Amino acid sequence: MLGTILLLLALAKPVCPSPASAASRRAEALKRLLEVFGMEDPPPSPAHFKQPPQYMVDLFNTVANADGVTKNPRILEGNTVRSFLDKTHDEKMRFLFVLSSVAKNEKILTAELHLFRLWPRATDRPKRQHFCQVSVYQVLEKSEPDAPGGKKLLAARLVSLQGSGWEVFAITQAVRDWTEDESSNRGLLVTVQGLGGSPLDPPPLQFASGRDHHESKKPMLVLFTDDGRRGASLPMAGFPGGSHMSVPKPTGPRSTRSLDRLQPCQRHPLSVDFEEIGWSGWIISPRGYNAYHCKGSCPFPLGENMRPTNHATVQSIINALKLSEGVSSPCCVPDKLYSINLLYFDDDENVVLKQYDDMVAGSCGCH
Repeated sequence: MLGTILLLLALAKPVCPSPASAASRRAEALKRLLEVFGMEDPPPSPAHFKQPPQYMVDLFNTVANADGVTKNPRILEGNTVRSFLDKTHDEKMRFLFVLSSVAKNEKILTAELHLFRLWPRATDRPKRQHFCQVSVYQVLEKSEPDAPGGKKLLAARLVSLQGSGWEVFAITQAVRDWTEDESSNRGLLVTVQGLGGSPLDPPPLQFASGRDHHESKKPMLVLFTDDGRRGASLPMAGFPGGSHMSVPKPTGPRSTRSLDRLQPCQRHPLSVDFEEIGWSGWIISPRGYNAYHCKGSCPFPLGENMRPTNHATVQSIINALKLSEGVSSPCCVPDKLYSINLLYFDDDENVVLKQYDDMVAGSCGCH
């Protein structure tokens, strides 16, 4: 967390920098901030305006508040949710999802196929059936999926013939196969049959396709993964100024730093504006967040309001009584950290929800 705060402070405008040093400092700070978010380069902004899938927007609003801060860390399975839209656009019951953006280190937890069920078409047949059987297959032989061994059943269940709405099918094993061997991804096949497995022609139930229906109803694969990242702290070696970054000193009879030493340890705002950083083109939500930072003194004796650890209390006593040389007073640091969530477009313009640990100082204490 300290590394992250120093990076954010480095993005602030220094008082008297040379243009070259300011640009270099900003570029290095942005590079390190990208590393905090697990990226080498910022994804390009979508070429045209794209509406993110409503499911992903709703999931973000369920997991996080308006500033992206996690409301309940137990809602998400893993720390990453990726959405992929169907790439076939020609066959209504065949679907293909390109998963090249899934990193090798991501553990596949759950994969779901989301299909929008359209209102049943009017038919001349007697309306005796209220349900039909929908089956989802992993295609093994692209040219002849109906041949023996041409497909593998992933999920099957009864679906109502009344009304419309989203249907979700588990396809985790197929996605694990595809991420292990990208060439094995020959897509999915969906069939609609009668209750006894009898063919229905034409099928009374249809799903929205990527070609003929509104963006909000397009077939979608939702993938829950975990990349193993826990905590976002970065070593500061090699960063301009390192952990001893110079902060401009204001002029006047009494500097802000001396006033800080008189103020007790407490939390202060630290705003992160993605538009100002230049990332608003690919980050959907939030537009920014308050990281907060801790500042102030930890004078002897440490009160309970300063939330000291036992070690900090002992250190404060040793410092106050000068019992040992070189022992400083305890430091004002975050003692509770919260995660934030980003909803953004990746390099392939897929929408991703990702959770990052230790990004907001929840409270401060003397440690």
